[in-house]
Amino acid sequence: MNDAQLSTVLDSLRGDVRDLLCRLIEVPSTRGGEGPALALMREALARCTDEARDVPIPESIQDDRDFAFKLPGVTYADRPNVMAVRRGAGRGPTVFLNTHLDVVPPSVGQADPYKPRVDGDTIYGRGACDAKGQAATIFAVMRALDALGVRLPGTVECHLVVEEENGGNGTLAMIRHVEAARGKRCADGCLVLEPSNLRLMPSVRGAVWFQLKVYGRPGHSGTPGSSVSALKKAVVAMAALEAYHDRLLAASRGNPLFDAFANPMPVTFGVCEAGNWPAAAPSEAVLKGVFGFLPPKSRHEVQQEMAAVLKDCGDEWLSEHFELTFPMLNSDGNELDPGHPLVASLKQSLAASGVEPQLSALTGSCDAWFYANQLEIPTVVFGPGDLGTAHGKDEQVRVSAILKAAEVIVRTIAQLNGLEM
Repeated sequence: MNDAQLSTVLDSLRGDVRDLLCRLIEVPSTRGGEGPALALMREALARCTDEARDVPIPESIQDDRDFAFKLPGVTYADRPNVMAVRRGAGRGPTVFLNTHLDVVPPSVGQADPYKPRVDGDTIYGRGACDAKGQAATIFAVMRALDALGVRLPGTVECHLVVEEENGGNGTLAMIRHVEAARGKRCADGCLVLEPSNLRLMPSVRGAVWFQLKVYGRPGHSGTPGSSVSALKKAVVAMAALEAYHDRLLAASRGNPLFDAFANPMPVTFGVCEAGNWPAAAPSEAVLKGVFGFLPPKSRHEVQQEMAAVLKDCGDEWLSEHFELTFPMLNSDGNELDPGHPLVASLKQSLAASGVEPQLSALTGSCDAWFYANQLEIPTVVFGPGDLGTAHGKDEQVRVSAILKAAEVIVRTIAQLNGLEM
């Protein structure tokens, strides 16, 4: 395999990659509807791998300690994960490639979200970069390896999953399946494909989604002193959590990849519900939001400390009249030494592909922590597309960026297997 051969093969795949991505976008694969998109990927990968199969998700995964929130009536009967494998010919490294096929609901003002629009090199539509463009990248990698006729010493294993957007339940089920069969440290490296603008992200922040109920004493506006406004106490709670965030951020400084951002772990209050009459103090206020944090802090530590902050906030009423729960996404962060061989190999592959290597940190959350922390596999986030357009009405990805990401990944896999290019 040489540079010219790789370039020729990838260029020949341009039309197939574009067509597959458009077909994937046409599937409205919000939570519960991912099945057809996974089937498309299974069929596409079956033609260029040694094995492409469904990995059924047991309903019992909902009892797992790390399962994100349940939805009544939603089952896994018709939407299995997919695993595709190109087996090694000898004793070589195993590399995992992971991405997800679920998408968030359409944005306000997004016309025809599931009708892909092709404008030259750019494809628009829901999921174009988050993360169906990533799935198309995996397809391009496996097609290229197949077309080049390279039989690697090591194995490349692809994991296509459901339910990343609501907390990672698909990847959770996949790693439980893998661990049961092969144990921890069963791969030498993992790339979790997310839109990173071709930057390498060995560090990812964690997040806990919280719901805070604050209770007051209802009363008429004309009887001051007898009522306690739950809404006003919720404002006190927000200030206490903001102050905790500031202390935690200051204590978390020291990782250069995160230090490049003014606030890589924001706390966001996204929902506030309180009251039903302007002239009455509400008896209850509900805050919903997400609290970001940096590794090595764990989600369990942050959850406990948030509760302690509210308990010790100095407001006697608030400290005894709140209920804090974490009913949705809760993920740890993860980090890999930027000097790790996997990162070094990716940097060399980027340079060889004509892309200046850039290291950064992911200030959102994703499924990387499952592989890094639970399977103890060196993990890096990488992929085409701009996270800034994900979940937006102009979500997009360039086919050339998909092919460039595939080139980098093929080069990295070859290098890890000791092959010259």
